[in-house]
Amino acid sequence: MESLVEKNIIRIREDMAAAALRRGRDPSSVRLMAVTKTVDDERIREAIAAGVCLIGENYVQEAQRKIPLLGEGLEWHMIGHLQTNKSKYVVRLFHMIQSIDRIELARELDKRCGAAGVVMPILVEVNTGDESSKSGISPGEAVTLVETVSAFKNLSVEGLMTMPPWFSDPEEARPFFRKLRELRDRIAERDIPGVQMTELSMGMSDDFVVAVEEGATIVRIGRAIFGQRPPKIS
Repeated sequence: MESLVEKNIIRIREDMAAAALRRGRDPSSVRLMAVTKTVDDERIREAIAAGVCLIGENYVQEAQRKIPLLGEGLEWHMIGHLQTNKSKYVVRLFHMIQSIDRIELARELDKRCGAAGVVMPILVEVNTGDESSKSGISPGEAVTLVETVSAFKNLSVEGLMTMPPWFSDPEEARPFFRKLRELRDRIAERDIPGVQMTELSMGMSDDFVVAVEEGATIVRIGRAIFGQRPPKIS
């Protein structure tokens, strides 16, 4: 019998595929990421059993516990704001860091990756809505950050990530997704050595369909898979 998590994943994949086909895209060009912040192990296992192999974590401490327990055969991405002093931990935990938004962080991560003998794929996080409450570099400064990081030997820039402003109508998020895609295209046109603008990580539970229509290659879904998170205890 299908679990609720599995039913949710099936529905989401159908919606993703339909959105891709509407734009003449191959549905396999868009990957579903399960965002597991505060999600219990059993529900994560249900998602894995339903075919999810890409997992996004927001917090290093949660990842340190979950990855050894659940991680075999999975691809783990760091998607939350990353403090520079946590760089030493993420090098061995994650397959990609999606939240690079400042040169100080990139420099420290490059140093840690060099010491560990690894090259870390990264995405540059762009604050497309210029919201002071959110992480991410401004669109106007993103090109400079990409160009600077491209010289680092132990980081591989593979695309961009964004979290647009929240709207009750997903259509209102479309311009922000389009802005990220257009920024990606402008950076790609520069043909910066060592930079591959292949990934656009954008779209979450409420707006992933619009994001796919605008070119997302990774959608980050938590609540639509796992249900509402429990309220924080103050």
